Amino acid sequence: MQNPNVTKVIDADGHIYENHEEIEEYFEGIYRGMRRARAYPLFPSLDGWPRGLGAGRPDKVTETKPEDVIKFVDNMGLESTVLYPTAALAIGLVQEPAWACAVSRAYNNWFHHRYIKKDSRLKGVAVLPIQDPAKAAEELRYAVEKLDMVGAFLPSAMVMSKAFGHANFEPIFREAEQLGVPLGVHGAPSRGFGFDFFEDQGQVHALEHPFPLMIQFTSIICDGVLERFPKLKIAFLEAGCGWLPYMMDRLDYEYETRGARSFPNMKKKPSDYVKDCPVYVSCEPEEHSLAYVSQVIGADRIMFPSDYPHERVYGEFLKDIPELLKRPELSDDAKQKILYDNAKEFYRI
Repeated sequence: MQNPNVTKVIDADGHIYENHEEIEEYFEGIYRGMRRARAYPLFPSLDGWPRGLGAGRPDKVTETKPEDVIKFVDNMGLESTVLYPTAALAIGLVQEPAWACAVSRAYNNWFHHRYIKKDSRLKGVAVLPIQDPAKAAEELRYAVEKLDMVGAFLPSAMVMSKAFGHANFEPIFREAEQLGVPLGVHGAPSRGFGFDFFEDQGQVHALEHPFPLMIQFTSIICDGVLERFPKLKIAFLEAGCGWLPYMMDRLDYEYETRGARSFPNMKKKPSDYVKDCPVYVSCEPEEHSLAYVSQVIGADRIMFPSDYPHERVYGEFLKDIPELLKRPELSDDAKQKILYDNAKEFYRI
């Protein structure tokens, strides 16, 4: 650490690579002991692009066994890391609700036994079968009360023709608010968002996280989720934070122009819900707009994510915290909040 005033760090958004053969051991009911052709994964593909390749990059992380993640936590100097899935980020693309329920339960049980029980610094968020919101609410309570999960994630892309602001999803939000646990809307799949005509993955990757998050953000705010559940903790993860002030301005303009005619479920400006309710966002340590965003929504709403082990090579992750600490436009107080206080408050850890 280069700044003696910031001595603790919590990683608000790390990841693991699933081991599908291990997860199989945790299936219940009719799927227990099933025979599965190994050519087919447990979760749908995120998209049609090659991912996780380490060609020409010998230090590319390709496994995240518990001991690998523990070593990463030690090398980063983290107090803890909150681990999101990788393949299971595509849970929203599962077509069959019964399979979504079964594979979510298997993943959650597997993660608890494989990671949480291995080291208390490894925290987990539940995978939910959002295809059946009532079952998803039950799974959330089970994962929190029985498996020590600190919250759950919501996939930004899904096969249903409804965004999360739709009343169908109220059981999930109600349960999360009652339990006092957060929900992280997390980017990943790019299917169905108009990116199919791009011929380069870099162009797709630049857009595939922020655009779906902006869609879900718009629905959650404008369809009144935070009006009905004002104590609900919710975060938007994997796309940095620069998009948020833009969307606040954009939605405020529409609200002020169209009023109740277009926004019958709201009683105040969209930006007021962001400021008045526990809405959080993750940042990128190097993004130029970080200081500006902290002025708009407050430094107490931004969290540091490592995104380990995705995209980059191992040594690049180790540079993130020192680089953020060196940023002169951020006060020590802001750095403390971004690196530690906010994640501790959001996840209650």
